Amino acid sequence: MNVHAAATAESATDLPTRVVHGACPHDCPDTCALRITVQGERVVKVQGRAEHPSTHGALCTKVSRYPERTYHPERVLRPLKRVSAKHEAPRFEPVSWSEALADIALRLRAIAAQDPQAILPYSYAGTMGLVQGEAMAGRFFNRLGASRLDRTICASAGGAGLAATYGGKVGMHLPFFAEAKLILIWGSNSIASNLHFWTYANQAKRQGAKLICIDPRRTETAEKCHQHLALLPGTDGALALGLMHELIVNDWLDHDYIARHVEGWEALREQALAWTPERSAAECGIGVDELRQLARDYAQARPAAIRLNYGMQRVRGGGNAVRLIALLPCLTGAWRDRAGGLLLSSSGWFAPYKKADLERPELRGDRPSRLINMSTIGDALLHPGSAEFGPAVRALIVYNSNPVAVAPESAKVVRGFQREDLFTVVLEHFMTDTADLADYVLPATTQLEHLDVHTSYGHTDVLLNQPAVAPLGEARSNTDIFRALAAAMGYTDPCFADSDAELARQALADTVDFAQLQEQGWFKLPLPEAPFAQGQYLTPSGKADARGATYVPNYESAASSPELASRYPLAMISPPARNFLNSSFVNVKSLRDIEGEQLLEMHAQDAAARGLADGQVVRVFNDRGSYRCRLAVSARARPGVVNGLGVWWRKLGLDGRNVNELTHQRLTDLGQAPCFYDCLVDVQAG
Repeated sequence: MNVHAAATAESATDLPTRVVHGACPHDCPDTCALRITVQGERVVKVQGRAEHPSTHGALCTKVSRYPERTYHPERVLRPLKRVSAKHEAPRFEPVSWSEALADIALRLRAIAAQDPQAILPYSYAGTMGLVQGEAMAGRFFNRLGASRLDRTICASAGGAGLAATYGGKVGMHLPFFAEAKLILIWGSNSIASNLHFWTYANQAKRQGAKLICIDPRRTETAEKCHQHLALLPGTDGALALGLMHELIVNDWLDHDYIARHVEGWEALREQALAWTPERSAAECGIGVDELRQLARDYAQARPAAIRLNYGMQRVRGGGNAVRLIALLPCLTGAWRDRAGGLLLSSSGWFAPYKKADLERPELRGDRPSRLINMSTIGDALLHPGSAEFGPAVRALIVYNSNPVAVAPESAKVVRGFQREDLFTVVLEHFMTDTADLADYVLPATTQLEHLDVHTSYGHTDVLLNQPAVAPLGEARSNTDIFRALAAAMGYTDPCFADSDAELARQALADTVDFAQLQEQGWFKLPLPEAPFAQGQYLTPSGKADARGATYVPNYESAASSPELASRYPLAMISPPARNFLNSSFVNVKSLRDIEGEQLLEMHAQDAAARGLADGQVVRVFNDRGSYRCRLAVSARARPGVVNGLGVWWRKLGLDGRNVNELTHQRLTDLGQAPCFYDCLVDVQAG
């Protein structure tokens, strides 16, 4: 170390240190409470708060590296204006905020004068915060009269299925999994994507509980469970019906609970009796004895709990699959115990926090408003004026999302974003694939630089995020950017003057003592320990609703589309790489170094049939397109299924593409969600 560097390091250690309490903003059920250490004016460490019951001091590798993300040398810290054509390599020049805002407002006013529905917001869960998410943004787009975005890209199929069955996105409480005697971990790689649930599951395991993982992929979680059932993608509903068949014929039912608290049982019973173990096992690609034993284990364990996650609902029948699985604890009476039942999402418990109070839909007035599904953005941009999509989208404002990388059938998404007549503004931290195709890139703050309030879909605490440091460079929070855009558009409505603290209080709808939240950092909802022990579901009847729940097979499978399967015989799922979260963290070097490069996992049997070897570059393809990546011949893949780990930025791929080149834009049975894991492909040497 040279003398100057040594002196700098020594002086840095002399700076005062303080601790700020925050919350993880990312799309993960854990919603961790953060302990942020600031030295001088720089964050030097991010840890989990030991005092917060579900965080208990632990963070995933990704979020523990958060300072590396905030202080990344490639962070966008000034407004940027495009100076190249969209089909060329991207070139931008810095501009002032005043210049950027004035030009953006000028362009939006001109479009809105003809039809404000030609302007579309595009956002999702880059932050899960109530304030920096849709609060001020919603006000802006409602006042503008813009088109509305149907935010479906992750969880809406499962959410719709759960709500249809229980009346809301509600379930058992996280800590009580530690008391269960059997836990089915269904469609979840909990070690990678639900770390704090895994802590409780491990407690149960140490106390004698049996853990069973149901997942097409042999994940890190599956390896740690007592048993792994590697079913075919999209067959979860068939498995649930096969389990119901065994519950019925062996009389492993809680007849009293069903009679009191389940609606539509007779029709469900008749349907389940047609799904013999042989039929169900054949559909799922598992052994008959495996299915029978799973039913016996589930029926005879008390308490028995299911941790369902969103991987299994990213197929055509995902909504109905969630419905059928959610009915299992109703048939056995597992809900009578606080450690029994099911958890997919707890977000419905936060219903008192009304987003309408934040987004102010009344600002729209009686103007018409179309709804565009974010999962079909490729077609929406390429088919202007069509009967399906209505007026051409002429302007896009993208925030909290990276659609060029994450939306399905990405070749169409790219072509849509490359339209020279499309005006695109992107609020971002980095030059993502989407930012590369923007007309303006506006520098946004990270979680360490702004105030926010967070609910959760994995536990029942409200968390407060305090800003730890001032915004770097010229970065502004989402709320500040939309306030400034509103002012530039000439909007003088008083709601645009609300501060972030005022927005946070409005989000909590007077149900949480804000002073207490500021002092402690979190607030636990007062809820019953066993919410459905006496029924009292949130449905109109107060009963779990089984009416209409049925098995819906994949769009693309050997059974449902044999001609397509003859050309593309491999099912492909695209689970997230362990050290990324959707497309976030892909550019954090220490995390990308762990992942290495885009991988396709393939079973040795399928690799041998194609003359492929571990480590070689392969081409994965179907009628929609292709991408090249490195092959990993691995026991993580079952025969007939390949795992294309995502979601990498396209420009970091071997050929500037990623796995979403192959996914399609058809939607699920419920919730109008994408079918990322309902996809047939083949693989050859690349």
